[in-house]
Amino acid sequence: MTAIEVHNLHKTYGAHPAVNDLSVTIEDGEVFALLGPNGAGKTTTVEILTGHRRRDSGRVEVLGQDPQKADLGWRIQIGVVLQEVRDAGQLTVAEVVRHYARYYPSPYQPDDVIARVGLSDSAGVRLLALSGGQRRRLDVALGIVGRPRLLFLDEPTTGFDPEARRQFWEIIRTLRGDTTILLTTHYLDEAEALADRVGVISAGRLVATGAPAELGGRADAPAEVRWLDGTIPRTVTTADPAGAIAELSRRYGGTVPGLVVARPSLEDTYLDLIGDVPS
Repeated sequence: MTAIEVHNLHKTYGAHPAVNDLSVTIEDGEVFALLGPNGAGKTTTVEILTGHRRRDSGRVEVLGQDPQKADLGWRIQIGVVLQEVRDAGQLTVAEVVRHYARYYPSPYQPDDVIARVGLSDSAGVRLLALSGGQRRRLDVALGIVGRPRLLFLDEPTTGFDPEARRQFWEIIRTLRGDTTILLTTHYLDEAEALADRVGVISAGRLVATGAPAELGGRADAPAEVRWLDGTIPRTVTTADPAGAIAELSRRYGGTVPGLVVARPSLEDTYLDLIGDVPS
């Protein structure tokens, strides 16, 4: 099944096109990462898909319904984790999760959700006393407690240190298969670690989609083969790195000193893609 279908989506603020003729399809159960620089249109796209902002034109279906016209039965199937969430800081973690659970007809058990996001030891802690990483874990708990079919994560790890980001990734991996996830991020390693497919958005336009390893032709791009010729570094760019390595092995009689094979990184491809978009 298809979780999200978007065709020719447009949204303009004054004379500024925030989303410009964007089309994308996301399959049920998929983890899809939307990449792009700040101001590219990622958050506006998520707001339209969740029904929090009206589009100017285009066709949008999320779980089979138009978000602008969807009913409560549709909304309880959606989980949303926004960039910033404000709430009553005097409540505890357990009180907030249990409160949110009451909004849904078939929620997960609140204590199970708290454990799933790694907050069992902080269940009795008031929100105002949580660290930034703990607060983001709670945001995910509130996003998933209703047992959503579709979860939106809008730049969920902005401001995290590397250890907290990787702990958060483990939480997201536990949801894989049960929940369709649309993740917006500008962290390329995050997209590569979590996503089945990625889309690159720039200036409101979707310029490429594909598996992280294949985006923009990465898998078929020429590789750089690097080695040491004595103390001198050598490099050759080739579409047949295996053949180049075999030739070097014959030349050196076995192991090639300092051998490295490198294809374009996701960052290289991403920068090329957003650089190709006309202003």
